[in-house]
Amino acid sequence: QVHLVESGGGLVQAGGSLRLSCAASVGTTTYYVVGWFRQAPGKEREFVANIRRSDGSTVYAESGKGRFTISRDNAKNTVYLQMSNLKTEDTAVYYCATVFGFSGLYVSTADYPYWGQGTQVTVSA
Repeated sequence: QVHLVESGGGLVQAGGSLRLSCAASVGTTTYYVVGWFRQAPGKEREFVANIRRSDGSTVYAESGKGRFTISRDNAKNTVYLQMSNLKTEDTAVYYCATVFGFSGLYVSTADYPYWGQGTQVTVSA
């Protein structure tokens, strides 16, 4: 059974930083991808970044390049999203998701069958 739990959201001023965590329970396979997505009020859920558990390779959306860093701790089965220089437009509910596989970009919500409950990030001006 797959289970994802996000944590680390909160209120931060513009220019500040937050680190989100995604604790992933996915069984014994090492061939899976964990992605971070976000959804702002009135907007569609959008891709932020993903990482492959097996080799640590990453993909980033343009919106987060240079400001967001995704990483993993395989021993803890946890994926992190370090967000720096936050902007008010980063305000959203952030979700982690996972898919079993390795090849492909995995940048669409349709690619991921398993989702966490989300964590709110609010960036104030």
